[in-house]
Amino acid sequence: MNMANRIQDLRKSRGISQEELADKVGVSRQAVSKWESEQSTPDIEKVIILSDFFDVTTDYLLKGIEPIPENTTEKSDARIFFLVGSVLNFIGLVVAIMIWVKEQTPSSVAVGLILMAVGIMVFVIGQFIGKNKEKAAFWFWVVNIWTLSLMPISCIFNFLQGIRLLGVGSYWLIAPIPQLEYSNSIGAYMLCWGFYLMFCIVAELFLIKRIKR
Repeated sequence: MNMANRIQDLRKSRGISQEELADKVGVSRQAVSKWESEQSTPDIEKVIILSDFFDVTTDYLLKGIEPIPENTTEKSDARIFFLVGSVLNFIGLVVAIMIWVKEQTPSSVAVGLILMAVGIMVFVIGQFIGKNKEKAAFWFWVVNIWTLSLMPISCIFNFLQGIRLLGVGSYWLIAPIPQLEYSNSIGAYMLCWGFYLMFCIVAELFLIKRIKR
């Protein structure tokens, strides 16, 4: 590929006409036409202007020499970290519920939170070293707001209901999901689930609105 072809390819990749390029460089359309048809070549001043406009080196325009990238290592995709982190968060919630159903112990919440902390850490690492960070962050919170918020909301609900029933020593009533037997009524139990759904929906609408700005 010669210089004429390189100028023409760069112009077409920008989607501009010969006349528009001529305006940018400060020459006539006929001059650009002659450059692209090999009837003449731009002087050094115009070559510099062309290189700045097309964001390429003068060596590329004159000789077709591509610059050597400073860092040839391709970044990992942050969306992979988002997926791994989301899976860990989901596993954390499921494991916490399974332990609670089997043993009825607050340690179920601790195990779930540890797994979720690892999931969030994986996501954060992806934000530091990966590409497509904004998309990964958006989808991470849209998906995981449902997983990450259930245990804290449930623990607060169960604890407060337990205090009303058994007094301050009811710390053991902390559980990863709302417990109907600890609530004063089905209405309070349904209110907890309603608050959880409303919180997640509002959070998602906030994220969607923010990403559209």
